Amino acid sequence: MSITALIAATALLAGPAPATTPPPLSCLGQTVDRAAKISYRNEIFIKAPVRSVWKLQTDLKNWPRWQKPVATIERLGHGPLRPGSAFRWTTPVPATPVTPATTLVITSTIHQLKHNRCLRWTGPAIGDGLRIDRGVHVWTFEPVPGGTIVRTEETWTGAQVESMPALSRQFLGQGLDTWLTDLKTTAEKAR
Repeated sequence: MSITALIAATALLAGPAPATTPPPLSCLGQTVDRAAKISYRNEIFIKAPVRSVWKLQTDLKNWPRWQKPVATIERLGHGPLRPGSAFRWTTPVPATPVTPATTLVITSTIHQLKHNRCLRWTGPAIGDGLRIDRGVHVWTFEPVPGGTIVRTEETWTGAQVESMPALSRQFLGQGLDTWLTDLKTTAEKAR
């Protein structure tokens, strides 16, 4: 599928824009980068209790088992996941008309965490020929009858990704949508 067709299909699947923009997701009062030019937000309902979804999402060492896009991951410290915890993970990125195929090395640091409720981390993503100077990622987990609503929002800043906003947003959206789908599939199988 061509990039143009992929962008058009993504726009159709996204549906019409909401009449008003919802406030950014937050964790303990901290949000994504509101000034960022690249952002994406989505949510999914998962038929599993919030504690199960949370455990799956925060068990970093097992991300490659259920997320196909995560090639490797390592904790850069010990102990329970908490503010200040850092981790480095890699994900392959296909070639685009303006960037080569590469593997992004993402170094994330958790800044906010509320057990079973929310996570917020930041960090750069660097690959050969591709650089995201700063990503800010917020996850929220809302228990609802029959399961959990998981919401995610991420922003990117940096000269390179900001020079190609439509393509950057497209890849960010694809990545987050795949993550949500993989989280749903894995959590619902484990119930």
